[in-house]
Amino acid sequence: MVSKRKLSKADASGENCQTDLPSRCSETKKSRISEKEKASALSGVENEGVFEELLRTSGIVLKAGEGQNEIAVDQMAFQKKLGLALEKHPAYPGVVKQFISGLESHIKDRNQFKNCLLPCTPIWTEGLRTLTHSYCESLIKLLLGIKILQPAVITLLLEKIPEFFFDIVGTFGTNFPRLIVNQFKWLDRLLDSQDLVKKLMQMVSVSPVPIQHDIITSLPEIVEDSQKSEVARELSCLLKQGRRLTVPILDALSRLDLDADLLAEVRQSAMTIVPSVKLEDLPVVVKFILHNVKAADAVEVISDLRKSLDLSSCVLPLQIPGSQKKLKSQVQASSSMSQETISQNCVKLLFDVIKLAVKFQKDVSEAWIKAIENSTSVSDHKVLDLIVLLLIHSTNTKNRKQTEKVLRSKIRLGCVPEQMMQNAFQNHSMVIKDFFPSILALAQTFLHSAQPAIVSFGSCMYKQAFAAFDSYCQQEVVTALMTHVCSGNETELDISLDVLTDLVMLHTSLLMRYTTFVKTILDSTQKLNPCQIRKLFYILSTLAFSQRQEGSYIQDDMHMMIRKWLSSTVPNHKQMGIIGAVAMIGSVALKRNEGDGSSLERPELNSERDGQLSTLLDLVGFCCKQTPEVLALYYDELAGLIEKQRGNLDLQLLDEFGNSLVEDFPTDFVVDLSPTVDGSFLFPVKSLYNLDEDESQGAIAINLLPLVSQSELGRVTDGMSNQSKRVVSPMCLSPCFRLLRLYTGEQNSGSLEEIDALLGCPLYLTDLEVEGKLDSLSKQEREFLCSLLFYALNWFREVVNAFCQQQDAEMKGKVLTRLQNITELQNVLGKCLAATPGYVPPPATFDSEALEAVPSINAAGPVRKRNGRKKKTDGSKASSADRSQADDSSEGNQPDTELSELEKAAAEREAGNPLVQLQSYRPYFRELDLEVFTVLHCGLLTKSVLDTEMHTEAREVVQLGPAELCFLLDDLCWKLEHVLTLGSTRRVPFPKERGYKDIGFSHLCQRSPKEVAMCVIKLLKPLCNHMENMHNYFQAVVIQNRGVEDDSGVNTQEHQLMSSCYQQLLLTFRSLFACESFHYLLNFQQSVPSFYCAFILTQLLIAVAEKPMAGWKKEKMASLSKQFLCQSWVKPSGDREKGSQFNSALHTLLCVYLEHTDNILKAIEEISSVGVPELINSAKDGCSSTYPTLSRQTFPVFFRVMMAQLESSVKSIPAGKPSDSSEAQLEKLLQWNIAVRNFHILVNLVKVFDSRPVLSTCLKYGRFFVEAFLKLAMPLLDYSFKKHRDDVQSLLKTLQLSTRQLHHMCGHSKIHQDIALTNHVPLLRKSLEQFVYRVKAMLVFNHCQEAFWVGILKNRDLQGEEILSQASEERDSGEEDSADSPAEEPSGSGTDGSDGDGAAEPGFSAADP
Repeated sequence: MVSKRKLSKADASGENCQTDLPSRCSETKKSRISEKEKASALSGVENEGVFEELLRTSGIVLKAGEGQNEIAVDQMAFQKKLGLALEKHPAYPGVVKQFISGLESHIKDRNQFKNCLLPCTPIWTEGLRTLTHSYCESLIKLLLGIKILQPAVITLLLEKIPEFFFDIVGTFGTNFPRLIVNQFKWLDRLLDSQDLVKKLMQMVSVSPVPIQHDIITSLPEIVEDSQKSEVARELSCLLKQGRRLTVPILDALSRLDLDADLLAEVRQSAMTIVPSVKLEDLPVVVKFILHNVKAADAVEVISDLRKSLDLSSCVLPLQIPGSQKKLKSQVQASSSMSQETISQNCVKLLFDVIKLAVKFQKDVSEAWIKAIENSTSVSDHKVLDLIVLLLIHSTNTKNRKQTEKVLRSKIRLGCVPEQMMQNAFQNHSMVIKDFFPSILALAQTFLHSAQPAIVSFGSCMYKQAFAAFDSYCQQEVVTALMTHVCSGNETELDISLDVLTDLVMLHTSLLMRYTTFVKTILDSTQKLNPCQIRKLFYILSTLAFSQRQEGSYIQDDMHMMIRKWLSSTVPNHKQMGIIGAVAMIGSVALKRNEGDGSSLERPELNSERDGQLSTLLDLVGFCCKQTPEVLALYYDELAGLIEKQRGNLDLQLLDEFGNSLVEDFPTDFVVDLSPTVDGSFLFPVKSLYNLDEDESQGAIAINLLPLVSQSELGRVTDGMSNQSKRVVSPMCLSPCFRLLRLYTGEQNSGSLEEIDALLGCPLYLTDLEVEGKLDSLSKQEREFLCSLLFYALNWFREVVNAFCQQQDAEMKGKVLTRLQNITELQNVLGKCLAATPGYVPPPATFDSEALEAVPSINAAGPVRKRNGRKKKTDGSKASSADRSQADDSSEGNQPDTELSELEKAAAEREAGNPLVQLQSYRPYFRELDLEVFTVLHCGLLTKSVLDTEMHTEAREVVQLGPAELCFLLDDLCWKLEHVLTLGSTRRVPFPKERGYKDIGFSHLCQRSPKEVAMCVIKLLKPLCNHMENMHNYFQAVVIQNRGVEDDSGVNTQEHQLMSSCYQQLLLTFRSLFACESFHYLLNFQQSVPSFYCAFILTQLLIAVAEKPMAGWKKEKMASLSKQFLCQSWVKPSGDREKGSQFNSALHTLLCVYLEHTDNILKAIEEISSVGVPELINSAKDGCSSTYPTLSRQTFPVFFRVMMAQLESSVKSIPAGKPSDSSEAQLEKLLQWNIAVRNFHILVNLVKVFDSRPVLSTCLKYGRFFVEAFLKLAMPLLDYSFKKHRDDVQSLLKTLQLSTRQLHHMCGHSKIHQDIALTNHVPLLRKSLEQFVYRVKAMLVFNHCQEAFWVGILKNRDLQGEEILSQASEERDSGEEDSADSPAEEPSGSGTDGSDGDGAAEPGFSAADP
């Protein structure tokens, strides 16, 4: 039989050759098989075994050496032929073993084994062209496809794998294990796949890592579907055992189709290794987790992933040991840099993986945002969160608004501090650079925010982007900042200039490239205020003079601009010229480092700088000397420059100017003290406030009253003055002294001994006993007296500024005495101003802001300033605007004005405080320096003790009195309010008075908020001491007046002064956000003197509590706010506290109570069920006994807050789901029952309290409540109706009573034609209609539609009385509709009026579902 097969095969081959030869040229065509090859083939046939014979007869020719095995038939035909040959062989089944033995012998040779593992080469012949494929499988794979050979071949192959365990596979070497494993992939039939997988997993346990890698990655193509779960569990266990196989295991798992439970289990296994996995494997792990995440558990999975991912380990380069040799350390350093590069590349890959998931998986994007949003603790937030938010904002346009909202919220809560952003930019700039467009867009948006924290974050984004990115990004940053500067928005302009200032300080050489852009701001200087001009010229001067050659053209432009401004006759331009010139003087006179390569050699440098300085000083001096206001501004700007650049100015360059200053001041303002003064003046000259009476020899005095008289006279004869002579004006007294003392202190290392005589010297004033004399004075005399007092007060303020830090004990005593002089003079000034309406004081600050602010102060006197200005500017529209504002305030709304306005109003209502009448004149006082508040370290002396000692020992007082303390604290509060603005303060989008906010804070604006905060933090100890003294004082008052209702025994003036100090201390603490003082501040709750102080104390406690607030702190806040609400607040006069300020504070305190209580629904029910009935039963002017703050005047505040908080609280009740258990449904129904009961109580209160604010609140929040019920409660009722039918029916009937009352309010609003109320009606009626049909849908869903019918409500007023305009129509349709209405629901019957005022109302029966 065998010989026949051989002959037939040979014959066939011969026939093929014969057929092929005639088709070619016999001379040139070569035969496919040479004679030599034929001879060797015949000898091989004679020596071949069963293996070779069967293969040859089935169509495969085995090759030795480098040639691949050849196949002459189709693969399927070969497998069929070989299978039949084996089965029909006489020696079957023993022939199978012989065949396998032959195969084993054949593959002992590695080249032959390689040929068997590689694809066969098809033999292309004319007759077989259509029977073969271009690609053929390997011989081994073909044999695995034959049923009777498969088990033996599998065993043989697996036994061959260990032979290659220790082979080193080169770049072009043959990886035999991989080729062997590949044979098992995609087999058509696998007889025992379970056994194969088992053997493969055993092989994994003993194989080297590369072979393990090949086997694991091939498993998905080997195993059958039924085995995937088992294999996944084994791989999951293997994943936990070590990190070496992380990548292949996850690669295999991602290609296995797993059920949800197993997938969650495997994902959890992958999640556990995230913290410990190697950085290069981390992208693969994260890709697996995100790729397989489902929508249902996406938030949970990503929350776990957030906690596990830590980028902090990905940023630090390897440390180089210092003990290594130089060469070795260089190699190590190179290795370290490569490791750092690898680390950054891995992080880049990680975020590429996240980016793909976010881009193509909607659930991942939304879940990641939700996971970050749900994280509440500050410590839980990482750099990863910020980068992912930027990634989502950059990748998904649909999620941008949501991303921006979450980022704003996190910034506002302090969860994403600026330090985190700095870490992100510094350590992951390669990743973040891809999101630069989003960074730029967010920074631009944040600068428009009203929240200071968000604005600061946006500015920091600009700075970090400029520092971390390339030149293109830097140019875009500068361009964006220029856009903000030219936007016209004051805040954006300030922030942009601040950013540029920081950039020019930190990255001068980088910013030099973009000087052309920055210089364009000079074209928009008309929009800049003096403070902004100061910043701009500091930026340009630094760029111009830091690198000489590059900055020369900027210097020319600046010189031209300054000359143009100084030569202008427009005061505003001249002032800008002075500010710019002084900024340039500061840059020129700055000390240079000798080693600075960018500077010139010293002699040449000095010569050039001397020339520039002298030119500038001469130019400015010439332009200023004839105008007192301009000269005073010049002095102030120079003083500010010396103070800002303290220790950094080369004062040798300013010697000439300094010497003239030291000579001119005594000549202009100081005279020898004498008993009489020559001259004719409006008032007799008298020397006052002399602290050096013992020094009779060489005594001096400030020649104030004669100078003021000369100034007043000079206004008339100004045109006759000598143009070449410098004017001497009292306006320049304080500015010139400030410059003198700063220059002297700079020259003498802070010592002021050369000018210490000015501290105690007297002033030439007049008799200040003005009580009862003011009415007899003329208007000119009263105004002259006011001006004299303003000049004297400003002199004393500058004296205190100058000497407050001197360490000499005598000087300290004199400084305290000068503070007493200030408070005394303020009392006198307050009386004079009250008698001089319309008076405009002399300016104390000399920039354009003060000039612009004059009309507003002068409008209608200081007391009527606000109302007068309002009526004047509003014109004919004032009445309607006033009405709308009155409506809003009477509703009890949260006030629309800024919080600082409340504080100002509080100060103005303190009747006995002299500061009250001077609040409007604050811009006309010289600014106190922050250093003055070191005086607070002195103790407190009560007023009564001062009364007993002031007469005889006034000069020996070394402690602060209440008046001086109140004066200092008031000024400190204003400063902190201006700089450390609270996050809740809203910025006015279109300020009416541009630049007015910075009057009196020009020196303060030179410091950053952080510097101001650090200065005030040093005062915490003395401030706490004063706070405790206040506490002791009011505790003593409480004990003294216990049982006395009207507090008639209290010294009213002293009480008000101390109460004002208490309030200012609380404001100071609140502005400062003092940390770790919750317990300390909580101790002061028993001594709070007024409701407004209680309000500030509550805000302060919230501010100092960490975010989120701990449970016990929330409980304390709820208890404290309820205590304040349940306390009766009575003034010392016996009247109850009331007014808009009281209502605003009450609104906030009530919100605090309801937001922090553990059960808001119970708290609302208590107020509405206990407090309100007590109020209804009380007298007309009475109040609730449980809540004394609840009166008829404050009821709109209580009502609005309760309605708003009720609507907010029900939104936190989760919506119903079909999967909810019966207990969960019952718990939610109980919450909704309580909420609906509260809503019913509140809505029915409108029958008693029917004012417009209450009606408006009820209509507005009533609609909100119904909408929330439709959205959240109705799905719950859908799924719980069958199990809890009675509860659902009761809930709906209770709500139906409330909706009926809301319908009555709609009718009331229409009858009264009140536009403010009718605006709410259409939307409310729409919601009520939706409620009707949604209830019907719920009953249909539960197959109970027969239990529902619709009646028509009559139009009624608030008291339920029918509106008679429809009486005639009722008679026509009443009988028709009454048949459809239940007998027990008479209100359900009625008509649908032709005017559309009727409304549908659902009815319910107790029919079984």
